[in-house]
Amino acid sequence: MVSILDVKPNEFIEKLAQELKSFEEIKPPNWSSFAKTGHFRQRPPVRTDWWYVRSAAVLRSVYKLGPIGVQKLRTKYGGKKDRGHKSEHFYKGSGNIIRKILQQLEKAGLIKHVKKDVHKGRIATPKARSFLAKVARQVPSAEKAVKGFEEKKKEAKEKTRPEKKEKTPEKGKGTEKAGELLEEFKEKGTLRQASKDKKPKKEKKIEDVNVSKEKIEELAKELRQKGTLRK
Repeated sequence: MVSILDVKPNEFIEKLAQELKSFEEIKPPNWSSFAKTGHFRQRPPVRTDWWYVRSAAVLRSVYKLGPIGVQKLRTKYGGKKDRGHKSEHFYKGSGNIIRKILQQLEKAGLIKHVKKDVHKGRIATPKARSFLAKVARQVPSAEKAVKGFEEKKKEAKEKTRPEKKEKTPEKGKGTEKAGELLEEFKEKGTLRQASKDKKPKKEKKIEDVNVSKEKIEELAKELRQKGTLRK
């Protein structure tokens, strides 16, 4: 499903302006050919169908930013005025043009006035949402958007479900290694002996505490003969 915000805005607004010409409620007033779109403009628009283009842009802005009112739309469609040698100054767009366009769109049933908590203004109706989605599918850049969505879905699936390759041991290698280890243990002795050889030898602790005097004397003589015990 292609969204309105996925396609290019310029292409979408041009296509929407052509579709709005079929609505009887949306028509430019008699003074539209002489009026400027704001105080910062020097001349009126050159295009003869500029009213439908501005209506399409306002409808898209209401869909995207709603609930929104006239003052916020004035700042959106404002601009800087060239004042010669003075520095440029920002001026808001024409409020009368935006107000008339909102009234015409409301009569056509594309927008409605709503109050949500502190915010109040116009939002797009379900009729407008379906109408805008239909227009978005007809835009040339919609095909690219669809391809982009499909590629993103494939990438997401690959990331979430990576292919797990289980390592299968080669036949015969496991049994050969086991046989070699057994032969090594047989050469050294038992399994316990092989493990003991690796560990460092610990000094034997004297378990028998009660030793007879005769044994102590015998041990002392042996040590004196070896020269380890001092007299």
